[in-house]
Amino acid sequence: MGTEQEYIVQREVLDQVRLDEVAEKGNWTTKPSLSERVKESLRCSVSKLKRTVVSWVPVLGWLPQYQFKENFAGDFISGCSVASMHLPQGMAYAPLAALPPVFGLYTSFFPVLIFVIFTTSKHISIGTFSVVSMMAGTVTQRLAPDQNFIVNGTNGSKVDTEARDAARVQIACALALLTGIFQILLGLVRFGFVVNYLSQPLIRAYTTASACQVACTQLKFLFGVSPALYSGPLSFVYTVVDVCRLLYKTRLVELIASLISLFVLIVIKQVNFRFKEKLFVPIPIELILVILGTIITHYGGLIGKFGISVVGKIPSGFRAPFVPNASYFPSIVGDAFSLAIVSYTINIALSKTFAFKYGYRVDNNQELVAVGLSNTIGSFFYCYNVSSSMSRSLVQETTGCKTQVTGIISSVFMLIIIVKVGSLFEELPKAILSSIVFVNLTLMFMQLADVYTLWKTSKTDLLVWLVTFICTILLNLDIGLAAAVGFSLLTFIFRSQLPRYYILGLVPGTDLYLDIETYREAKEIPGIKIFRSSATMYHISSEMYLDALEKKTGFDLETLLMAKRKREAAQKRKEEKELKKATQGNQEQNKLRRLLNGRFFFKKSRMSEEEFPEGQTSTKGPDMGEVNWGYQRDTSMFKLDSVTSFQSVDSIKKFPQIDEEEKGRFSGSDTHSIILDMTTTSFVDVATVNTLKKIFRDFEELHLDVYLAGCQACVVKQLETIGFFSDTIPKSRLFVTIHDAVLFILKKHRQTEFNLDVFGNTKM
Repeated sequence: MGTEQEYIVQREVLDQVRLDEVAEKGNWTTKPSLSERVKESLRCSVSKLKRTVVSWVPVLGWLPQYQFKENFAGDFISGCSVASMHLPQGMAYAPLAALPPVFGLYTSFFPVLIFVIFTTSKHISIGTFSVVSMMAGTVTQRLAPDQNFIVNGTNGSKVDTEARDAARVQIACALALLTGIFQILLGLVRFGFVVNYLSQPLIRAYTTASACQVACTQLKFLFGVSPALYSGPLSFVYTVVDVCRLLYKTRLVELIASLISLFVLIVIKQVNFRFKEKLFVPIPIELILVILGTIITHYGGLIGKFGISVVGKIPSGFRAPFVPNASYFPSIVGDAFSLAIVSYTINIALSKTFAFKYGYRVDNNQELVAVGLSNTIGSFFYCYNVSSSMSRSLVQETTGCKTQVTGIISSVFMLIIIVKVGSLFEELPKAILSSIVFVNLTLMFMQLADVYTLWKTSKTDLLVWLVTFICTILLNLDIGLAAAVGFSLLTFIFRSQLPRYYILGLVPGTDLYLDIETYREAKEIPGIKIFRSSATMYHISSEMYLDALEKKTGFDLETLLMAKRKREAAQKRKEEKELKKATQGNQEQNKLRRLLNGRFFFKKSRMSEEEFPEGQTSTKGPDMGEVNWGYQRDTSMFKLDSVTSFQSVDSIKKFPQIDEEEKGRFSGSDTHSIILDMTTTSFVDVATVNTLKKIFRDFEELHLDVYLAGCQACVVKQLETIGFFSDTIPKSRLFVTIHDAVLFILKKHRQTEFNLDVFGNTKM
């Protein structure tokens, strides 16, 4: 049974100025200058050279330390198992790229060896992959369609398949080269983080939609029909409609072969999955099916009797390397970049999955370089685009793989197959290869369950998933990816523009300030509004921050300021009117005073400037008349009480400072302080600073104090650099925590009647 624990913190209230003093703020770490860093980067030593070489060529780090006894048995079995999948998948995926099957075998050999040398992952299997093959196929068919190779023969016009395939091979190799160049360049500039901008729902929806596109292209082999070839937007819809229209022409022998193959593959794969702990190695059902299918077709005479469609000629051996045709680059640059991102994304996703499971790290940028070199070097040996395969990687991991020696062993087997065995599979039915493709897409079809999961967890991610899936299905792989990325970025912008805003209250007996709408025990402190945003305020969201602050605190700044200024203008007019009256009154008063002193001035004759002595009856002087004061009228009526009858200029009342009652009239509340919680702010820009200055200025004009709390050190430094702090906004307005700000405000306003339970002490 657990016991409650509590602790008490006693310290002074800290604003930013005092914190800098207490914590001794300063530059206590010395960073090397630019020249020193350049010198260090250029300095060479044996150990540094070794680290650099190993970082670029990881195989030199782990292969010399390979533990043969512990690892070789598992790597050998895993390599054999993966090789048994490379053969059927290479032959099945090459037609997706609109290439003859032998080029799938080449792609399962050369890039694998290159990848072993440069990768930091231990468990993924590089080579042919359905989605990447499909994306490459859209390019080769677009630039080299069948109608460009129609020739006239004795039996009418037909497609020159040899010339067409040669052109498509050139395009595919050029595409692989340009894709690899993009990936290498991105890796060299440390751009591996770009994959972070592709959210998990986007990637999974895209691969699911791509799987549907792949499955669509295999329908013609399953049913033995020949639909028209479509490309571009809505090609998926057109193909499905065309296949359905041709179902009455289904070739029975190919449908039966497909159904039997699908049944066997599904059953055996389920056996492998359910009994993976008991089986020494998974049953290589794909290889067994390919061998059995070839034998049955050859000895059963299915080609002659039923005209079943088969793979065709598979030349033995390798072709001499060549340089891909760079003239295709302008036509394929967009496709190459899309393939670079998609293939790398799939690759790094699988790499990180296995690395997390087995406790090692993979280098994002090095993986980008590794797959880029696999594509680039492979393109010189008639290989098309590669990526890691989900199904092969899972088999490689579950059969005991320890290192990438598995890739070397599988490549040795592929070398034997290409040189000696490949030609034996010329009579393999295409229906069997299509069945293999279909079953290997199962893992991606299972991602359709994401719709239900996202519906329960995140509607926004669900929207991204659905938009990505629909765009990829309808607009094809390239345009669909661009549309999906654009929509995903829009959702990110909208999310950043629509953060949540809260008014915080204190949980009694603690120093915790929580949302008062979520936590019932959180109570607002009288006179203080504590405002928090769930996201960083920057130029996009600064206006919304100010609007939310007004709404949550109950202050309509524009209306209140306008009303205040109207009152000030009215008061000013009243003052001016009173000043004018006072001035006129003073003039009359001066005249009367001159009368009382006997100072009368006439146009032609003036009285002496000298005052009459008391009792004198007349005054003489040049050009002056004579005044007989004996007949002076009673002037008591002219005696003025200057205090009660007139106001002097100095006696006019000035506009009074706004007291608490006046504040209440402005705001409709007793609020006297606003605290802005900045704990979620990770950076500030010019728009943020201008918004904060406006908040301070407007609220101060309404005689409400504004404070900041919880700024990170980097934010404080940015505020200092931009020039936020001044005489009107001193650093003493910035506090370490919300609680420090609250304690300071309560002490300032002497609100001792409000008991925090933690005044001076923080009890938890």
